[in-house]
Amino acid sequence: MKKLSMDELNRLSTEEFKEVEKFPYTLILDDIRSMNNIGSVFRTGDAFKVEKVYLCGITATPPHREIQKTALGADETVTWEHVEDVLSLVKKLQLEGVIVAAVEQVENSVSLLSFEPVKNQKYAFVFGNEVFGVNQAVVEQADFCLEIPQYGTKHSLNISVTAGVVAWDFVSKILKNRNSV
Repeated sequence: MKKLSMDELNRLSTEEFKEVEKFPYTLILDDIRSMNNIGSVFRTGDAFKVEKVYLCGITATPPHREIQKTALGADETVTWEHVEDVLSLVKKLQLEGVIVAAVEQVENSVSLLSFEPVKNQKYAFVFGNEVFGVNQAVVEQADFCLEIPQYGTKHSLNISVTAGVVAWDFVSKILKNRNSV
């Protein structure tokens, strides 16, 4: 086996990415401190054709060298918006018919293993601060809380890893459902 060259990977151009249909989900980052995490989420959003990334509260916005270091240009392909108040954004999205899932460890959370996206339904996944997690008011407002099962000794995953796991899980389930129809 040989590694594929960049040309052989057949990736979309920036212009093609902006025009192509995205998967029906958005990622909401609330009060994320690490610009490396923000850049990584942009890159994940690009890889899994996210509709939009919302940057809320103290979450830094592009252009910034520290974001660009891990985004590798995805901050220029992925649509994003800064919104000061995450709770207002969540309520607005819900009024638009978007199902909002806070990604958090809470009582009665839905395991990612059992989560099944509803066909033709838009979702927004909220990721909280690296230390404090998702804001409690957002946890209470969310339609449900989604939890990634973990089997080791640590209590949490890095926010960029969490976003990658959730995005991949969502997209893979959407694609599986499309192919089984």
